[in-house]
Amino acid sequence: MKTNLEFGPICRALLRNKVGAVLIALQIALTMTIVVNAIFIIVERQGLMQRESGIDEANSFYLTSTGFGKDFEPKRIIDQDLDVIRNTPGVVDAIQINAIPISGGGWSMSLTTEPGDDQDDVSTAVYFVDTHGIDALDLEVVAGDNFASTDIRWRERNQPDWPDKAMITKALAEKLFPDIPWQSVVGKTVYIGEDEPVIVTGIVDKLQAPWIGWSELENAMLSPEKMVTESTRYFIRTEPGQRDRLMAELENTLANAYGNRLIRNVTTVTQTREQSYRQHSAMIKILSTVMVLLTLITAMGIVGLTSFNVNRRRKQIGTRRALGASKQAIVRYFMLENVIISTTGILLGVAMTIGLNMLLIEWFAMTALDWYYIPAGMAVLFVVGQLAVLGPALKAAATPPAIATRTV
Repeated sequence: MKTNLEFGPICRALLRNKVGAVLIALQIALTMTIVVNAIFIIVERQGLMQRESGIDEANSFYLTSTGFGKDFEPKRIIDQDLDVIRNTPGVVDAIQINAIPISGGGWSMSLTTEPGDDQDDVSTAVYFVDTHGIDALDLEVVAGDNFASTDIRWRERNQPDWPDKAMITKALAEKLFPDIPWQSVVGKTVYIGEDEPVIVTGIVDKLQAPWIGWSELENAMLSPEKMVTESTRYFIRTEPGQRDRLMAELENTLANAYGNRLIRNVTTVTQTREQSYRQHSAMIKILSTVMVLLTLITAMGIVGLTSFNVNRRRKQIGTRRALGASKQAIVRYFMLENVIISTTGILLGVAMTIGLNMLLIEWFAMTALDWYYIPAGMAVLFVVGQLAVLGPALKAAATPPAIATRTV
């Protein structure tokens, strides 16, 4: 009842001095708009960064070997290198590979389930591996079989055709044949380049493509090939805790094994993940900083406005105290005043938040804001406003009744 009686006088007082209240309400609305959308973006980006690539990232690294000279024999050196690496204590397995998952660079192809250029295609990343690919990448064959040694071929430079077998991820199997169980895709034929048939001989649980921003990130195909090339990349998986030691050891071992080559770009998959997601990390840091600063500025604005009102109304407050108003009543007055300003700003902020999210969807193809972010943002800003006004309100409540009798 007391609150209802105070509501009218507070509104009339705000209307007589509305500039400060309007500015604070607009500041609250702007803060809510930016903070709620920023939190949504941060949560979304963190979810993207936590996606599993499907490989043993913590215990894997890769390096590039580049040979030179007219006597360089790629096939012989590659086989020798792989034999040395695989027999090094602490190494689980190793392969030559054309691309690294989540690294940002690789091969892609389009697959169809029927031949012809008028068929709907599905894009996929392509990794060249041999029979050691499953162990080296730490994949699990969930249907079908791994490649046999007789399936592996050498791919010459600019060779256009493809092997007649392939393994694909579970996600790709579901995309290619959505109307049947993914396990039944084993034995099915897909087509590369409109008419070149490839039989699916196995399905692996998960393997991401090199491009983290790609909508088909979970689509990957393993092709049973090794590449004839002077510059080759080796992917090496180690036993837990052995990665860092083996990086230095294998770099020296390979460099000393053959003189006419360079060993470079020795990189962990962990470093690759950090590099690939650095823009996401930077965005999270920037948005977090902006959120904190905006919230502090808004809180300081509320403190400033309330402190100004307290100083301007000191004689009025003293009169109320002299007429019997309690300290709790004075505090309640300023808290209720802030409730009115904050509610106005928050309601305006709800509309602005939805509007900004709609623009982000249109401009940057972002997803729609989940509904629960809005009431959560309303609650947080309401609490911030009440906490900000509490100090000046307590100061106002401490005004002595004798102040009413002063003329200066």
